[in-house]
Amino acid sequence: MSKPSIVFSHGIWADGSCFSKLIPTLQAEGHDVIAAQYGLDTLKADVDATTAAIERVVPGPVVLVGHSYGGTVITKAGVHPRVAALVYICALGPDETETSASIQAKFPTTQVFQNIDVQSGRVWLKPVTGVPCFAGDLSEEEQGVVYATAAPPAATLFTEQVDGVAWKSKPSWYIVGAEDRAVHPDLERFCAKRMGATTTELNSSHVPMLSQPRAVLDVIHNACAAVAAKQG
Repeated sequence: MSKPSIVFSHGIWADGSCFSKLIPTLQAEGHDVIAAQYGLDTLKADVDATTAAIERVVPGPVVLVGHSYGGTVITKAGVHPRVAALVYICALGPDETETSASIQAKFPTTQVFQNIDVQSGRVWLKPVTGVPCFAGDLSEEEQGVVYATAAPPAATLFTEQVDGVAWKSKPSWYIVGAEDRAVHPDLERFCAKRMGATTTELNSSHVPMLSQPRAVLDVIHNACAAVAAKQG
């Protein structure tokens, strides 16, 4: 039996390259992998792009992995019938009545949102003070790459709504970043508990896929193993 395919959905201030430390290993293990690329213009367009990636990978079950705002994206796109499991990395997991903004408003504002600029209808991460809030456990060189690839979202993105709450019907895994200064760790714990996710807590910033890729791969492997066991 072929291994589950894996589709990644990135968050704001990122693109598909944020999963670059995971993809080669997963490909070498025989997984078909696509990191959905989208413009952070509208939630619907981002969900549509992720759905297109789900339909592009080889036939069979898909493990859908979302980081940060990508958790909102996979919560919506994950209702696709091919999606067999969800993996959330320091991610939002809104319910049907919530938006990315409203679920965050239930918890204290994190430091990263005190270190942004809104210009030309986009939300930009500040280079000196914002990047350390986002990726403080990376080297200075890697933080420079994070800043250079920090795709700014539309200022209205977090208030938009699309139907679908995949975690209510799909098994979920969740990685909490205990030192996260972008999505509040208590929000992450709340989401993980509410969805009944198998939860791993790492002493990491908002980007454990870059700072602790082996630990993140372990969680993805566990999700893939559960899918394979169910299929077999």
